[in-house]
Amino acid sequence: MNISFTKMHGLGNDFVVFDAINQNINLNSAQIKAIADRRFGVGCDQLLLVEKARNAETDFFYRIFNADGSEVEQCGNGARCFARFVADKGLTDKDCIPVGTASGNISLQLLQDGQVKVNMGMPRFNPADLPFHATLADDYSLMVQGQEIRLQAVSMGNPHAIITVDDIHKAAVLTLGPQIENHPAFPQRVNVGFMQILDRSHISLRVWERGAGETLACGSGACAAAVAGIQAGLLDTQVEVQLPGGSLMISWQKQQTAVFMSGPATSVFEGRIEL
Repeated sequence: MNISFTKMHGLGNDFVVFDAINQNINLNSAQIKAIADRRFGVGCDQLLLVEKARNAETDFFYRIFNADGSEVEQCGNGARCFARFVADKGLTDKDCIPVGTASGNISLQLLQDGQVKVNMGMPRFNPADLPFHATLADDYSLMVQGQEIRLQAVSMGNPHAIITVDDIHKAAVLTLGPQIENHPAFPQRVNVGFMQILDRSHISLRVWERGAGETLACGSGACAAAVAGIQAGLLDTQVEVQLPGGSLMISWQKQQTAVFMSGPATSVFEGRIEL
């Protein structure tokens, strides 16, 4: 199987994107791992598939696979790259693009400044929505190898645990990240965000993504962190999230409203790969 792809990134969170509308693509887990391998493949955090719409309300369907071959529900940085891809490839002439995902429909808007704004839908706080074995609360205590960790839990269509830290540079991302990702309390694993609040409209964030490890940026993680801070009364409704790869703007008006994320999406190169 010889297929075309586009290498893209959103703030350094990188993707291999396939047009599965005009190509017959049926990848297994081993092939996904091979493509994602940074030494023997193309290299990426996630692989994205652009598919035909599955309902009348959307124009496309969007599938996301982690570097370990597992399929996930949502990816904010990937959503921005998805919008740039379908526009650049002439698959749509719309500025506002309705897209289906495994976690529901989202809308992607191409802005005049070249950035992409994504309606990420409403956050969900019920632990069952992540899923998370806990009773609904403002925050939670989790025992990790004898250490008590306080965290907030948010679903942005995919599961997020948010830990507030004093210094993002000293946060135990590489040790606590994988331990919490695979904690039995999260039966489908979880993304782990480490958030430092700089002021009421600025945070710094590092994210350990399930199935990928620490990435330079995580769009849904940025949304989850901002939502957690706003929900706790620590942040205003417009937040700039500073990630290792750059910044995203997140807005959430609380209550039953959607979260909006704005940021860049960049194409790096085109290629073909034989599988």
